[in-house]
Amino acid sequence: MPPSLSPLVKENGKGGGGGAPERVSETTVQVPGVDEPDIVKTDGREIYFSPGQIFRILDWRMGILPQEKIMPPYYQEPGTKIIKAFPPTDLAIDSEIKGKSGDLLLSQNVLVVFSAAANEIYGYDVSDSKSPKEKWKIKLENNTGIVGSRLYKNKVYLVTQNRIDASNPCPIRPLTAGESPLIIDCKEIYHPVIPFPADVNFTSMTLDPDSGKIERNISFVGNSGASIIYMSEKSIYITYGYSGDIIEFYADFFIKEGKDLVPSALLQKIEKLNDYDISQQSKLYEFQFLWERHLNSLSSDERLRIQNEFNNRMADYYKVRKRDLEKTGIVKIMVDGFEISASGNVPGHPLNQFALDEYQDNLRVAVTVGERFGWGFGFGFGGGGSANDVYILDRDLKIFGNVLDLGLKERIYSVRFIEDKGYVVTFRQTDPFYVLDLENPKNPVMAGELKIPGYSSYLHPLDQTHILGIGMEGSQVKISLFDVSNKNNPIELDKYLLDEYWSEVANNYHAFLLDKKHNIFFLPGSKGGYVFSYTVPGECPASVSCRLAPAKVWLRKAISQNSVKRAIYINDYLYIIGDDKITVLNEIDWEKVKELELSTSLE
Repeated sequence: MPPSLSPLVKENGKGGGGGAPERVSETTVQVPGVDEPDIVKTDGREIYFSPGQIFRILDWRMGILPQEKIMPPYYQEPGTKIIKAFPPTDLAIDSEIKGKSGDLLLSQNVLVVFSAAANEIYGYDVSDSKSPKEKWKIKLENNTGIVGSRLYKNKVYLVTQNRIDASNPCPIRPLTAGESPLIIDCKEIYHPVIPFPADVNFTSMTLDPDSGKIERNISFVGNSGASIIYMSEKSIYITYGYSGDIIEFYADFFIKEGKDLVPSALLQKIEKLNDYDISQQSKLYEFQFLWERHLNSLSSDERLRIQNEFNNRMADYYKVRKRDLEKTGIVKIMVDGFEISASGNVPGHPLNQFALDEYQDNLRVAVTVGERFGWGFGFGFGGGGSANDVYILDRDLKIFGNVLDLGLKERIYSVRFIEDKGYVVTFRQTDPFYVLDLENPKNPVMAGELKIPGYSSYLHPLDQTHILGIGMEGSQVKISLFDVSNKNNPIELDKYLLDEYWSEVANNYHAFLLDKKHNIFFLPGSKGGYVFSYTVPGECPASVSCRLAPAKVWLRKAISQNSVKRAIYINDYLYIIGDDKITVLNEIDWEKVKELELSTSLE
């Protein structure tokens, strides 16, 4: 229960009247206690909702414009709505922070708004829900982007990145808090020990949500490849992707597998390219020029032979060395002390933050290798040669255990680590669901595998032995219920195909909600919101006699509503939140309790 809530006042066994609620849902996050920004937050009394722009759709049927607006603007100016939520009979809009919208964090009585449109961060005092007041503002510089943020123990952890200006690389100035710019000198910027082509500066910082002051910060150089933020209670991990040394790769190939394909003089030139103080891309252009000039010097018959030999030998060589071409750098920052404690790298690239997990001071990382650089930078080798690996790194980010080659020629669609087990879904035509035994981090093994149609793009644990998968089968949203009690023999106990072509849960797990008290979960679709019930052995709500019932997933309630975004629960009430309406359901009998139209006035 949020610390700002007072003790429960019960009414007929449920929270009611003017008392504070007993149960309040939180944003679905990866690590319990480490909050993540989202468009909906609640403290149990109020709902804070930032829907963003609402576009007005004109009715052009029979050439007639809507009568209420002849010359309308075409979208609603974004704002963040503050809605009185509890008790649900009092559901009403208290106020709106006009012109300020984006992802939200809520720390006690301060609402933090990340406004991407304005490139600013705001802190609002919402202790009086009818009259929110701006407490502070942070202005991000034009070349500053937010990589990610978290809220932990009433401190905001923010990570930004700035492109390196080659002519004037530092000092860097990522933002201004109030009237105080954050300036980072060259001597304060770390460089990982492993060399790579750096082109951005990352800055991780702590922010006091009450004052808006930057309390601590640390910076290091990285690469602008896709970055991921994963935060545990102990550490912050920041990743960046970069390519391996392609020229060293080619030189090693010709030395080991292709000395007969090129003259020795050309091989010497290729080896010397590594010593040039130019970019990887420039080296690659030079290599292409040398290689094409060599091919053009040959007769047409010999050129055809060399090209075929090169492609076949390189395809075999690539299968062995593909992990050298694609890398993910990882920097570890300790929450206590706020300093860089380690840096390292793994082959391949992680899908998202769920591909990283800290457990017993080790870091587990799931990656796909061969998807991004599988075509040899234009040389046509390695197509379809992807693989998926899981690496175990120690506290110094040194690899000391791995499971290799899961789902060959496929890529990872979802990952979940739960204590000493890992669950990985890969996909191209079927959905291999892998169970990994990570009990011995120095010798992790793939314990079980299940192949079923479709794939799961989000995995959510229901308990220690049952996992829910949300994904697709064909053109329909698929919900799978997995039994992983036997790590060697995972089973799909049940599945449900929803008449929807997409759910936001597929790429944003914040849209998913689980209420274990009532054994239900929620997901939005394009046509409305869906409440599903589930049963698993030994896990049933007190109001349902189902402890001996078979494991099953079924649709409990469907709400036809435009632009459904999220759901929250307060006590035994489920609030389904859309851009234009909030619908409240009683979770005891699933009847509608209240509806609130959210104003879309465009005046």
